[in-house]
Amino acid sequence: MNFDEDIDRFGTHSVKWDMMEKIYGVPAKDGISMWVADMDFRPPACVQDALQGMLDHGVYGYYGDDDAYRNAICWWMENRHGWKVDPAAIFTTHGLVNGTGMCIDAYTRPGDGVVLFTPVYHAFARVIEAAGRQVVEMPLVNTAGRYEYDFDAYDAAMTGNEKLVILCSPHNPGGRVWTKGELQGVADFAKRHDLILVSDEIHHDLVMPGAAHIPMTAIDGIEDRLVMMTATTKTFNIAGSHSGNVIIPDETLRAAFAKRMAALGLSPNSFGLYMAEAAYSPEGAAWVDELVTYLDGNRRLFDDGINAIPGLASMPLEATYLAWVDFAATGMTREEFTRRTERDARIAANHGPTFGSGGDSFLRFNLATPRARVVEAVERMQKAFADLQ
Repeated sequence: MNFDEDIDRFGTHSVKWDMMEKIYGVPAKDGISMWVADMDFRPPACVQDALQGMLDHGVYGYYGDDDAYRNAICWWMENRHGWKVDPAAIFTTHGLVNGTGMCIDAYTRPGDGVVLFTPVYHAFARVIEAAGRQVVEMPLVNTAGRYEYDFDAYDAAMTGNEKLVILCSPHNPGGRVWTKGELQGVADFAKRHDLILVSDEIHHDLVMPGAAHIPMTAIDGIEDRLVMMTATTKTFNIAGSHSGNVIIPDETLRAAFAKRMAALGLSPNSFGLYMAEAAYSPEGAAWVDELVTYLDGNRRLFDDGINAIPGLASMPLEATYLAWVDFAATGMTREEFTRRTERDARIAANHGPTFGSGGDSFLRFNLATPRARVVEAVERMQKAFADLQ
């Protein structure tokens, strides 16, 4: 796979590129889009071949007999993550933001509190608020550029109105791969406060060398309140397929989720299922291994360049392709460092406050792009903040 290929995505209804100027004011003619979390790479040939097979057949009817699709998911989770999945536990949603919304709908009621460990993926709070639930922020502790939990503080902040907690594992935007002890701490917190635990593990395949993701299913005593969320979309850059999997080990929780799915008349689209089945394969696995090696190179290059700018600190990235850069030590206002990034460097990056408390001094940069573009982005940032050097 040639990850260095520069693929022109303008004019393809790409939110990442076609909306960059409208949302961030970064000019399309020479701007660098590093915000939305999709990659500027084509998926593996096995995915393209699956779609070509659909096109060659030319009939796009209702999808049925999904045994091969479910078996592909089970194969992937066992072979890549050591996790044995019951095929009957798998629900397919229209992506994991939809999966999050379905969990909130199935397991909480209007006015209930939903706990987030912030800063965290911004869509969680958006969906919670839209559903008429209360976002309950439990801030992570930034210890020397590494996020950690403070469960004593979280216990003290609980009111009893909370019914559900959402975990982002690996963490977006901080890039942490949580240890088994940390995951046990989250599980114990959920049990102490009788919370349903939704573990969003969409980045679990994108783990840097030296780190090892642990599925929440590996933690003892949590299965009766656990909902797992995974997807091919982030791993294989097929987010437009809008497919994701909500995997529920407990039969009671499973029945409640199935009831809401049925009530809303939800069923997956066939394109996403064909792509997922093809992706979760030995060929897909080999492609992911190449991808992670390439992303690791981009990460090292970006971090070296950004951390060389006095006052800027890129949080060590253990997973994902999303660099979380802290500008606090520059002494600049958020408006100033954002203006320099967007107007001077002409880079669109996600604004930290959208990720909740703890994000004010940060911007998030997407590194899943050809290396030459990462090199250019670093050079532009160094020039935009040259007065600090």
